[in-house]
Amino acid sequence: MDLNEIRNRLNSIQTKNAPQGQRKNVFWRPEVGKQTIRVVPNTYNKANPFTEAFFYYGIGPKVMISPTNFGDKDPIAEFAKQLRQTNESDNWRLAKKLDAKMRVFAPVIVRGQESEGVKLWQFGKEMYMDFLNLADNEDVGDFTDVTTGRDITITTVGPEVTGTSYNKSSISPRVKETPLDTSADVVNEWLDNQPNPLEIFKRHSFDEMKEHLQNWLAPEDENEEGSIIDDEKEVASTPAPQQNYAIKTPAPKASKAEKFDSLFDEDKADGLPF
Repeated sequence: MDLNEIRNRLNSIQTKNAPQGQRKNVFWRPEVGKQTIRVVPNTYNKANPFTEAFFYYGIGPKVMISPTNFGDKDPIAEFAKQLRQTNESDNWRLAKKLDAKMRVFAPVIVRGQESEGVKLWQFGKEMYMDFLNLADNEDVGDFTDVTTGRDITITTVGPEVTGTSYNKSSISPRVKETPLDTSADVVNEWLDNQPNPLEIFKRHSFDEMKEHLQNWLAPEDENEEGSIIDDEKEVASTPAPQQNYAIKTPAPKASKAEKFDSLFDEDKADGLPF
């Protein structure tokens, strides 16, 4: 029995079942000014410290994790694929709205807040590319190495500088190589107790997501629950459609529900649902 694996699983379950306010505590975001962090090795992926995950915003619950993150079928992704097969511009625009958005999670120790343990910093594609370019820099090396890695300085400017409604951060590695911590026990504690980003968000069944999609396509007056985190402005919620969409193809004479259900009937050919 692997005790570290048992501890990690226990930590994931406790985090997932924690009240919303407590779950927010596993996340960290930089404040305006300068802060220093250390990206730590990823317990759940030894080869890559970063976890890529795909989410839907504003379709049903404010944030909904895609089943494709777990290798499962995703009704929203399947519907978007069907839309693109029509070669109709309106359907392509709708498919783009339905595409899942990538978020990236990095396990970090915030210098000056080491007693709080490993936090998750989530960011989008632009910051992710900055980190990947940094990792590809031979002069920097493996900045996550617990012995010879490097702390990262984050410089964040506010809306008055960006000219937008949100902050913007940049990263720069420290020149000096330093250990993650001088205590091996502390390092092991941080490596053994990390929140798993894929275990934090509620997973919805295929049928639940299908229902959320159907309600979004044919909106009635309802607003769904909020997110467990206040996401950055660069990930805007998917705007609710102002009309009921349909794929622009010759439609069979069937009810709207039957047409929608036909998309997910595995026994049917790959025809269009409407």
